[in-house]
Amino acid sequence: MPAVSQAAPARPRARRDGRAGNGPASALVARAVRDSRVLTAVFTYLFGVYSFVQPVGYRRVYTTPASREEFARSFGENSGLRLLYGEPHNVATVSGYTAWRVGGVLAIAAAAFGVLMAVRALRGEEDTGRAELTLAGIVSRRTAYLSAMAAIGIATVILWAAEFAGFAFAGLPVAGSAYLALATISVIPVFAGIGAVASQLAPSRRIAAEVAGGAAGLFFLLRVVADTVGAAGWLRWLTPLGWAEEMRPFAGPRPVVLLLPVVASVLLLWLAARLGAARDIGSGLLPERSGGSGLALLSSPAAQALRSQRDSLIAWAGSFAVFAFILGVVASSVSSNGIPAGVNRQVARLGAGSITTPAGYLALIFFVYVLGVSLFACAQVGTARREEAGQQLETLLALPVGRTGWLTGRLLLGAVAAALICVLTGLLTWAGAAAGGTSVRAGQMLEAGLNCLPAALLFLGVAALAYAVVPRASAAIGYGLLVLTFLWQAVGALVGAPGWLVGLTPFAHIGLVPAQPFQAAEAVVMIGIGVAAAAVGLAVFRCRDLVA
Repeated sequence: MPAVSQAAPARPRARRDGRAGNGPASALVARAVRDSRVLTAVFTYLFGVYSFVQPVGYRRVYTTPASREEFARSFGENSGLRLLYGEPHNVATVSGYTAWRVGGVLAIAAAAFGVLMAVRALRGEEDTGRAELTLAGIVSRRTAYLSAMAAIGIATVILWAAEFAGFAFAGLPVAGSAYLALATISVIPVFAGIGAVASQLAPSRRIAAEVAGGAAGLFFLLRVVADTVGAAGWLRWLTPLGWAEEMRPFAGPRPVVLLLPVVASVLLLWLAARLGAARDIGSGLLPERSGGSGLALLSSPAAQALRSQRDSLIAWAGSFAVFAFILGVVASSVSSNGIPAGVNRQVARLGAGSITTPAGYLALIFFVYVLGVSLFACAQVGTARREEAGQQLETLLALPVGRTGWLTGRLLLGAVAAALICVLTGLLTWAGAAAGGTSVRAGQMLEAGLNCLPAALLFLGVAALAYAVVPRASAAIGYGLLVLTFLWQAVGALVGAPGWLVGLTPFAHIGLVPAQPFQAAEAVVMIGIGVAAAAVGLAVFRCRDLVA
């Protein structure tokens, strides 16, 4: 009988990986970077293009010192514009204008990026079950946490490089460009820390995003008050968005202010690590709200969807309401003094009329609201897809619930919520315009708000059809078609493309109230296409298998 040979004992896996330079930490960082590549790519594009376009556009439009001084008098010191861009400094110069316009907008985008990245990397990993599988091996919680934060750090550096490159290619001074990009990017680690703490407190990714988003909204409100109320300027020191302003790029730089976001980021990330070590994986330190003991919101699939999504719907509606009021206030700032005729002609091609009038300005912002409400509609279908992918739908359908009833309820909820957001947006725009001194009728603004609904219902139906046919790619198809058709209209109109070519997008058939009359026939066609697409989607969904 042959002797059984004994194999040599395998060397410890951790040591082998460590000597090869391919340990678990580096693998986790690489995976986190790969998982967030789409989000990082989108924000990189935004940071790079926006930081290049603004100084180039300012230099081409305002070619003389006199025109720049006129702009500074009519717009730079306007209290309404401070709501969006912050406190201006030296806006009669290219660099000062860039620091004001780009720094103010991209600081808000940086806050959103930090929250999204942290919640996805921490709470999102737990909700999908991957964190539990990772920690079941040789990886410690500390290693997993630090790897996630390292991936966010890499993405932050990429965004800084994109913004710096945009400024440099636009002809701004290199040192000042690097400092302005640093001031903007300094917001990311602070809000990543806020998102990390929220991920330890909240029992789910959705709630963590809502908590962190609420904190971001509060900090934005503090910055708005500080920049618009003369006696409240000290509030700027209480918000990371205000710290980015106080670094004063191209206007007496204060690099010592950078210590504030550094210290805040370290403290928040340390606190998140400590909180994470004190709880079980998959749970939160705060209990999940049950929604009450009543059964009123469990009577149907649509009611159950409302019960589970009401916080998210409130967040969407609140965001639209805040920005509608702010942009309504800014309508009083519009005048012909600071807008060159060339810019006015370019904007008029979109169908908004003359932007030098409040009606033209309001029509232009409602053109953007159409995109926003349509994004909300696509997001509602995305929520249904996540419920199926997470296998909650499989459990729900094991009860006396039909597929058609479930998806119909979801679509009805999305349609009703979109209608309410349209009404709220119209009324809050009117309230903001009235508060800013612009004379506009409430009924006219309500009509402008409801004018956003037909396109939203169209994309709701198209997204539902994509979800039924190709569930895994439904989000890419829905959002992709929406962005493509919006840019098709915007770019085609600005470059003077043939009418038949621009007319292929539904955005070309929207009458921009109040500058244009409401297009009833076109609205009926868009709603009909959306309903037909949703009906086909329901028929397909009833027959296909669930896809996890």
